[in-house]
Amino acid sequence: MAEPLSATTAHQAAGTASVKRARSVDIYAPQWRNFLFVAPYLVFFVTLLVVPLFWGIWLSFHKADTFSSGPFIGLGNYVRLFNDKIFLQSIWNTFYFVLLTVPSLALLGLFLALCLNRRTRSAAVLRGLFFSSSVLSVTIVTLIWRIVYIPDIGLLSMIFGLFGARAPAFLSDPSLAMIGIAIATVWWCIGLPMMLFLSALQQIPQDIYEAAALDNANRWQTLRSITLPSIKRTFVLVVIIQIVFQFQLFGQALLMTRGGPNNLTKPIVFYIYETAFRRWDLGLGAAASEILFVLILVAAMVQFLVSRRKADV
Repeated sequence: MAEPLSATTAHQAAGTASVKRARSVDIYAPQWRNFLFVAPYLVFFVTLLVVPLFWGIWLSFHKADTFSSGPFIGLGNYVRLFNDKIFLQSIWNTFYFVLLTVPSLALLGLFLALCLNRRTRSAAVLRGLFFSSSVLSVTIVTLIWRIVYIPDIGLLSMIFGLFGARAPAFLSDPSLAMIGIAIATVWWCIGLPMMLFLSALQQIPQDIYEAAALDNANRWQTLRSITLPSIKRTFVLVVIIQIVFQFQLFGQALLMTRGGPNNLTKPIVFYIYETAFRRWDLGLGAAASEILFVLILVAAMVQFLVSRRKADV
């Protein structure tokens, strides 16, 4: 007959068993209950982004209108688009606008961040002033700049009048209309690049600058050898964000020029709006939106790959 285990022996056996169970548990095993924390976001992401994306692709291959999806026509909508001179003009208008605004926002935002990266009250006030335009709606921004550009009695005309000159007709001159919209957009959007660059500058350790000062490095040498290399990833981020944003030009062109003169300020989003919601040709509008999606994706990826290759070199 076996002798009963003592209390100490039983406790040791239980401890040994618990240690074995603990060792058998893989701490790197996925915890599926954590999925519950991201489930609400995934629901909205799939509902508002993924489903409309594939629905738009499906519509682009059909002759769809407001009331029905219509028959399948394959690449017919895409053929119609590339035979449409107005659509081709809108692609060039969009690229031209991006070329005007993205470098300006990146370089001007970096310049303002370098100038305002100070722990003074005046710098804090100026940062707030430059960022304040970013919280305005596109309607208010376009109203302000229409008042600035209005001929003869606008703010710009008054400034030029002080010098006996005539102000440029930014909203009616075909060669200046897109430049006028770009100026208003840069004024509106400069706050975000500035704040991103300021955040990156404040993450640079001050010890590096102190070491550079001990080596008698001047401001240009410090900027070129320390500051710019330290924020190159932020610079790439700013450029990619602005490419994505500025390819979606719509409100400024709609409210300031109505796409004119002679369709020279009509971007792709404006073309999609007119095609899908004014002419009710949803299939053609969906095809144009897919082309816009591809253009944004390609432009952002090219910028990312070029910047990454330069960083590796």
